Amino acid sequence: MNTGDTAFMLVATALVMMMTPGLALFYGGLVRSKNVLSTIMQSLICLGVVSILWVCYGYSLAFGPDLGGIVGGLKYVGLSGVGLNPGPYSDTIPDLLFCAFQLMFAIITPALISGAVAERMKFSAYLLFIILWSTVVYFPVCHWVWGGGWLGQMGALDFAGGTVIHINSGVAALVAALMLGKRKGWGRESFHPHNLPMTVLGAGILWFGWFGFNAGSALSAGAISTLALFTTQVAAGSALLSWVVAEWIVQKKPTILGAVSGAVAGLVAITPAAGFVGPVSAIVIGLVAGALCYAAILMKNKLGYDDALDVVGIHGVGGLWGALATGLFASVGATGLFFGNAHQLVIQAIGAGAAIAYSVVLTFIILKVVGVLTGGLRVQEEDEVQGLDITEHSEMGYTS
Repeated sequence: MNTGDTAFMLVATALVMMMTPGLALFYGGLVRSKNVLSTIMQSLICLGVVSILWVCYGYSLAFGPDLGGIVGGLKYVGLSGVGLNPGPYSDTIPDLLFCAFQLMFAIITPALISGAVAERMKFSAYLLFIILWSTVVYFPVCHWVWGGGWLGQMGALDFAGGTVIHINSGVAALVAALMLGKRKGWGRESFHPHNLPMTVLGAGILWFGWFGFNAGSALSAGAISTLALFTTQVAAGSALLSWVVAEWIVQKKPTILGAVSGAVAGLVAITPAAGFVGPVSAIVIGLVAGALCYAAILMKNKLGYDDALDVVGIHGVGGLWGALATGLFASVGATGLFFGNAHQLVIQAIGAGAAIAYSVVLTFIILKVVGVLTGGLRVQEEDEVQGLDITEHSEMGYTS
């Protein structure tokens, strides 16, 4: 066991944990003031719920002994056998620390989905949804890629979660948004963010935490973690710029919301590629991500679905671009199309397509079941008008 690697991964794990409160602030500032606390709560509750699921059976389903390439076995139920010595996934850090690091990924993934259903989903329905979705969607897909499953065996590259986290949650968000329907007044009333400084603060925390997210995925302090940290920074910065420029051209004004949205889009897109590409490739990935995700947001209005906080456009589209871009630009530890290996792009497309299909079908089924068990996914119309802070939680974010 290496104490330097262990110290590095302890810090990385804490950084990824902090991303979920950062996401809560990012989302909380984007909704109307009457829904700020309910939106923040949808992220924070995942810290409790998914932590319990992970210990009971989630880690075992994701990283237990492979069963047919689909899911892990039950060897690690209750974290049995997951101790303080190095385990099968790292030679230099405690097995329990690897488990803790992966837990933080499992927590933030269902929290991302909440942005698509903000301001209209019942808390009871959301709570049951994250339990079922984590169990039958996230844990198996995580196993496919990182736990010894069929995509990992095929050679799919996903350094820190482009397919496992962002594509997976992005397409689930699209299904959820379509099934819940549009917010009351959508397209006719103003739905401007109520507190952009809060959103900027949340974005800053996300950006900071993302260094743990991506660099920590190297599982050691060394050359690859250094590369991942640097590519993360330059991709986020270039995506910020490309989003702002695209917005400036289309809307004639650059905005702070565009800047932070672009940064997040770049962070999403570089996630699967962070340890596999060089700095110049990372800049290209970020430049494309900013403009592409901005275009996806514009398309949302034309297509007419109400993804309240643009989870689909940023995480779904950004994650898909990042997964495919890894197959184009990989040059460190693997090679992509531009470095002589066209087959890697094919594998990346198969992985992304499989995650999309699986998440769409299972999310639809889960939401149907949740709707039956909770008497409907959506709050009553009068509750939506009054705001979910009061009607769902008997609290107010602001008193004046």
